[in-house]
Amino acid sequence: MNARWLSPAATALLLTLAGCASVPSGMQPLKVVDSVDVQKYLGRWYEIARFQHGFEKTVVGATVEYSLRPDGMIQVVNSGFKKDLDGRYTEVKAVAWVPDSSKPGALKVKFFNLFTSDYLIFGLDQEKYSWALVGGDSRDSLWFLSRMPTVSSELLEKMKAIAISQGYDLSGLYLVLQKAR
Repeated sequence: MNARWLSPAATALLLTLAGCASVPSGMQPLKVVDSVDVQKYLGRWYEIARFQHGFEKTVVGATVEYSLRPDGMIQVVNSGFKKDLDGRYTEVKAVAWVPDSSKPGALKVKFFNLFTSDYLIFGLDQEKYSWALVGGDSRDSLWFLSRMPTVSSELLEKMKAIAISQGYDLSGLYLVLQKAR
């Protein structure tokens, strides 16, 4: 396990610990999706775009894999390659859960069995579960996720529009280099 690279929920964790998790003055909290079918959400997601942070800045080919644990919690495995798609493979594991069933889009994630962070799903293909948008109230963390390593320009623009409508400034958005695995 390489603790120097964390994504996507781990990034939210570190931002929370740094004091960035509160809602900025004048902004509303993210409006999370009203429903999430956990069974449909499980599986592999590719990072299509994200805000860059030092601990994941050199990671490409980033994915996150969700699976259901016997205790009902969600196993999270973030992985990717250092510097290029042929670089050293790295991964970080965590556990997630929905603390309030009335807000299924607002999950909590725990890393290293020590730190807990918000994981807010504010955009989701409710029909096919083919893409998702995840972030935090601070608007300093953002991930565009897809079931495929690439998305159409139309879908990318749709995801951007949703993020902007939620108060994100996308000037720092990084498109993640991907390959199929």
